[in-house]
Amino acid sequence: MNRKNLAVLCSVLALNICTVVPALAQISTAKITGGVVEGVVKDGIASFKGIPFAAPPVGDLRWRSPQPVKPWQGVRKADEFAPGPMQDTAFGAMLGGPQKISEDCLYLNVWTGAKKPGEKRPVMVWIYGGGFGIGMTSTPTYDGANLAKKGVVLVSVAYRLGPMGFLAHPELSKESGKGSGAYGIQDQIAGLKWVRENIARFGGNPSNVTIFGESAGGMSVGMLVTSPMARGFFQRAISESGGAMGTLGMTLTTAEEQGKAYLSKLGANDIKAARALSAETIQKDTKGMGSFRPVADGETIVENPYETFEAGKFSDTPILVGTNSNEGGLFVTQITTSASFEKMIRNSYGASAEDILKAYPHDMEAEATRSAKDIMRESTFAWSTWAWAKMQSTKGKNKAFVYYFDHRTPASPDGADHAAEISYVFGNLGGMGGGNGPEDKALSEQISSYWINFAKKGDPNGPGLPVWLAFDGKEQKTMIFDRTPGARPHPNIEQIKAFDAYFAKTREQSKAKK
Repeated sequence: MNRKNLAVLCSVLALNICTVVPALAQISTAKITGGVVEGVVKDGIASFKGIPFAAPPVGDLRWRSPQPVKPWQGVRKADEFAPGPMQDTAFGAMLGGPQKISEDCLYLNVWTGAKKPGEKRPVMVWIYGGGFGIGMTSTPTYDGANLAKKGVVLVSVAYRLGPMGFLAHPELSKESGKGSGAYGIQDQIAGLKWVRENIARFGGNPSNVTIFGESAGGMSVGMLVTSPMARGFFQRAISESGGAMGTLGMTLTTAEEQGKAYLSKLGANDIKAARALSAETIQKDTKGMGSFRPVADGETIVENPYETFEAGKFSDTPILVGTNSNEGGLFVTQITTSASFEKMIRNSYGASAEDILKAYPHDMEAEATRSAKDIMRESTFAWSTWAWAKMQSTKGKNKAFVYYFDHRTPASPDGADHAAEISYVFGNLGGMGGGNGPEDKALSEQISSYWINFAKKGDPNGPGLPVWLAFDGKEQKTMIFDRTPGARPHPNIEQIKAFDAYFAKTREQSKAKK
């Protein structure tokens, strides 16, 4: 080869190096608490799956606060999800996720597009839902690559569920010196502590962390906002179909008695015997969602979150909260007659029954059936979300932004089902009842942009997006996501106010009993 040809070859190689090397300059390994992890780089995004953030909560660590992670030697491959928490695996099958579950479940995942540590990208920490009894980070809809492509570092955190995460017992309360029954929430806080200590190595900013979750995950966000243990670990909060204002329906004493009865059924008369049982035995009599829920243990959760907000003792961060139009459709499936609807309301709501009946049409069977579903929407999700936004806008210094997701598809002509918005937020369309057509893609781009903007600066607004007005005590504008997204009055405000009056009476009755 002559000198001229050699010079040309060198120039070509130099050009290729200049263009290729920056594209390959990706964070693929990170030294974190416990050791070094190696992730997988694909399409400009590095994913790290199955990173331990606490010691396995097994044996003597069952029903204890999460303990420090056990160090490892060498480089740990972080290329696949860890098993999900103990639960009914039918949930994972329904959502297309892996069927692996284990009591050893305290792992998290990271997606980042950062080229080097120290980029200080906004961080979003996802908390899955499932009624505190089911759920896992490996659900395909929760894949964080698309959000990471839009400039954030996405983290998803696992937490203990069911009796493993929320069993209360007098012996456990004595062990802690406080209370028991909030281990799953403590897991979430341990995950946030890990983020604060390690996320800079993935290009994230530990001083700009947004927690977000849906359903039980959204309720968890509400509890974290009011938890003294979580203070300072995040700067923004998003709750999708969650809120925690009416979540705690059981006192610690009642929950302890329930825990004793549950273990007694399994043949364990004390905690030592219960810790000797297999995880499968502990799990076998659990009835899925809602059997065990977080308890005010006096440390993680000090009191009912509504009381914490009323007293102004919450983390005052910007919030973005909302609900879907057909939340109750997933849970209330039977036909309801006018007579049975009235009977249900009178049996359930006592002195407030007449006001609630006035707020919900029910003269015809179709109306009664629709209203039965909508009662679920308001009582479980919408009132709690609205009350949280109202508290933030009146008690806090930071803004509240409220949405109502009403995107209808051929699969959901009656409105957006519970969890339907998640696939639009993550940009993983086609999952959880969502569509995958041009309209869906446009809506997903819009919604994910709002969420990303909020994570960056505490305000969802940005170029090319319809203006999202902050919620206040007077106008209470809501961003409606339908065929023509825009800020308008909440469509269910009269029903929400009926429940606001009911819950106010319930709180007064509780105070009178103390």
